[in-house]
Order: sequence, then structure tokens, then C-alpha cells
Amino acid sequence: MSFFDKIFGGKGEATEQKSFWKKIESEEDLQKAVESSFQHRIAIFKHSTSCFISKTVLKNFEKEIENLDQKIDLYYLDLLAHRPISNKIAEDLGVTHQSPQLIVIENGKAINNASHQSISVDQII
Repeated sequence: MSFFDKIFGGKGEATEQKSFWKKIESEEDLQKAVESSFQHRIAIFKHSTSCFISKTVLKNFEKEIENLDQKIDLYYLDLLAHRPISNKIAEDLGVTHQSPQLIVIENGKAINNASHQSISVDQII
């Protein structure tokens, strides 16, 4: 592994998916996520798997979440694999697409969103 791969992560490096994420891979998954927002607040993290900034923001956010006392349903969307779903989120919730992006949803409506280095647990609580 080269010096830069150790710092930035090599192409062959597998991304470890944290267990608290619920994946959104279909419109049905998205619909279920939004429906659950009527029971409690949820958050969707839109991530570009090929972007170093997005990867860094995701790792930092995951560290914050692990220390959160409050339970919240967290959903993960791989933008490269599921771009049409990202477009549907933007259209249905009226939130301009960003990457990376965290969208907080309550009662079927986006109540907060942040992108890039502005993403933190503070947007959720």
C-alpha cells in the first residue's frame, strides 16, 4: 500500500458500512423511510462513493453518530449507484441536490439539510 493510499484510502480499500445505516436502494426504500418520519425524525445521508470529500465527511459524521445518546433512524444513499433516487428526493422534498448531503425529515417534510463540512449531528437534534 502506498503512502497516499494509507492517507487517502486506496482504490482497493473496502468501505466499511456501519451497522446503524439503513440503505436506500429503491423508490420503495425511500417511501418506507419517509413514511417512518411520521413516527420519528429520520435523516438521509447522500454520499458519492468516488469523492474524497464525501468519504471524509461520512467518516466524521459516523464518529459523531456513534457518540449520540439519542436514537434516530439513519438512511444511506449511494449517489453513484442510485442517482435517480437522489433526484426523486430533491423533487419530492424540495431540497436542492448536494453531495455529500444530510437531509433531516419529520412528518414527511425536509426540516433541515446540510452539505459538505456543514454536516453534523447538530442538524438532526
